[in-house]
Amino acid sequence: MQQLDFLPELDRKKTQKAVESALSRYRLYKYLTFEEREASTTASYDLREGGRTNQTSDQTASIAIHNIDSQAERRAFCERLERAINRLPRMERFLIMERYMSQDSEYLTDYGVYCHKFNPPISEGTYTKIRWKAFYKIALSLNIEVLKDREEEQ
Repeated sequence: MQQLDFLPELDRKKTQKAVESALSRYRLYKYLTFEEREASTTASYDLREGGRTNQTSDQTASIAIHNIDSQAERRAFCERLERAINRLPRMERFLIMERYMSQDSEYLTDYGVYCHKFNPPISEGTYTKIRWKAFYKIALSLNIEVLKDREEEQ
């Protein structure tokens, strides 16, 4: 694939792994429920050797902060990834949505997608090219790209 001079040259394997990891994290955030922490209502004894720590503990406040911040972080990540996917061209967006973002994508294979999801079916080479273009754009959009080292090339 011809690389334009102003676009960075990426390490294909490492970038693909980073994008697939982000898409896997998306599925976890999107399709698994968030278990909120709850405050303990039973008293407990903490042995504090060496005197006071001069720190006050507000268990309820720290639990509430965790619950709100974790949910907000999950929502923000999902929205950011969805915006990046929605900016892709139609073929790239379709491939990513079918292969990586559906609930049952853990059980899909690349072969199943390019032979059965595309109408008409596409070749493995075409599928690989479309997927790499999508991964390239997603990696740059999410700022998770892995640049190719110049020393490795020489």
